[in-house]
Amino acid sequence: MLSAINHIHARRADLRQAIDVAACFKEWEETCVPSYCHPNLAAAYVSWWRLFAAVRLAKRLCPGGASALDFGSSVGELGRLLPRSLSRYDFIEENDAAARYLLQHQPQARRQSLEAIPQAAYDWVFAIDALEHNDDYPGLLARLARSLTPTGVLVISGPTENWLYRLGRRIAGFDGHYHTTTIFAIEDAARKILRCRKVTTIVPGLPLFRLSVWSAPSPA
Repeated sequence: MLSAINHIHARRADLRQAIDVAACFKEWEETCVPSYCHPNLAAAYVSWWRLFAAVRLAKRLCPGGASALDFGSSVGELGRLLPRSLSRYDFIEENDAAARYLLQHQPQARRQSLEAIPQAAYDWVFAIDALEHNDDYPGLLARLARSLTPTGVLVISGPTENWLYRLGRRIAGFDGHYHTTTIFAIEDAARKILRCRKVTTIVPGLPLFRLSVWSAPSPA
């Protein structure tokens, strides 16, 4: 716990020094950077704990993973929590400023496009608060599912969009409306092509964000 808190404080300081979120908010609005750097520590910590929880579940349900794809990576904070022994860390990020920051600070990473991601290549695929920004989330899920190795897992996180989440966004000062669907609709679409291994919330007792883990269907 202490090491995680120290990591969060150090990374927040680095990001706030490197990125003037207040001056360039529109440029960074749809990334996680404003949440990571939010002055309200409770709001910021929820964002960081999603990453720790996602990596912890991936390790538990697919131990010994050697390759990872980070879909909607933002500045790559999740990549910093992955084992250094990974042979491959690829990411997909539309925001060029975020991608440049990631590559500058994690030169081993490789930027991919959705169209070019290889099949059966990744033990761990993460889509952390990314799919709800897209209308064609069923198509995206299908592509991400095809990129999994036979024993690989897809880890999905997203906001519940319930009244508590909306209240939290209002208190935090986020008034953008760029989510086109809910995590429940995304999970329903995933259930049609994958096997659900685990569903949980980021903070126990606070249904703000759901986290789920998926793998290939069991053989008939």
